[in-house]
Amino acid sequence: MTERSDQPETQRGYGSVKLLRVGPEGAERPAVLAEDGTLLDLSGVTRDIDPGFLATGLEDLRTAYEGGELSPIQNTKRVGAPVARPGKVVCIGLNYRDHAAETKDELPAEPIIFMKAVNTVVGPTDDVLIPRGSQKTDYEVELAVVLKGRARYLDSPGEARDLIAGYAISNDVSEREYQLERGGTWDKGKSCETFNPLGPHLVTADEIADPQDLGLRLWVNGELRQDGSTKDMIFGVDHLIWYLSQFMVLEPGDIINTGTPAGVAMGRPGTPYLRRGDVVEIEIDGLGRQHQRLV
Repeated sequence: MTERSDQPETQRGYGSVKLLRVGPEGAERPAVLAEDGTLLDLSGVTRDIDPGFLATGLEDLRTAYEGGELSPIQNTKRVGAPVARPGKVVCIGLNYRDHAAETKDELPAEPIIFMKAVNTVVGPTDDVLIPRGSQKTDYEVELAVVLKGRARYLDSPGEARDLIAGYAISNDVSEREYQLERGGTWDKGKSCETFNPLGPHLVTADEIADPQDLGLRLWVNGELRQDGSTKDMIFGVDHLIWYLSQFMVLEPGDIINTGTPAGVAMGRPGTPYLRRGDVVEIEIDGLGRQHQRLV
């Protein structure tokens, strides 16, 4: 598989609104990637793609975009995470049947919940740092759901869809020794710095007809390791939002990582874990592509 460029890609056939943030770390600029590949400046609509904008500004975005009010801007080599300052990152474990099978775990009766530190979220082509002393740094391609509304004690999964701002690619990087062999909860194997590359785009929810019918793929150094579909989730997106709302209040800008299909290093005997210099490449249908180098 060939090396990917740092430029965000247009995935034709999945609509025309893709939000992203471009520029140096800490100085990203909000933008829209138009269907023809033009990068349009969102600075006149919002200072950033943050929880406040996701809660109240998406209609202003669409009005400005469809009205031709946004000016082109020159692309930059760096694309940041498409969501700035998320309130929390909630993750779901063992949510694909084939992944549960490869790890020799029973299918969960209810979603398995854990958290990642919010400062794990980095850009889709930023380097991933291997923690000091790590021997088992692993990869996980996941569909990320970003909220635009508050979810608190939802009555049914049917209420969830209207609360979704959009979808993105997430790499739920994990250190398996820290996660599973050092006692306590999973969080310490999930919250190392740079352990959640996100993006390149946040594709608005109305542009994805069915989040339960998306292919997910991940390569390490050009070798296909994961090749699954969101059809195989045990608990679908709407169910997860409803379920989580019974235990915590979800807010605009919160990110939900919805689980990974089979093919992680932990589940493939003899497969090496990630090492310095490895390149991980990820794509999800309609959501673009990301890649990271391990350093």
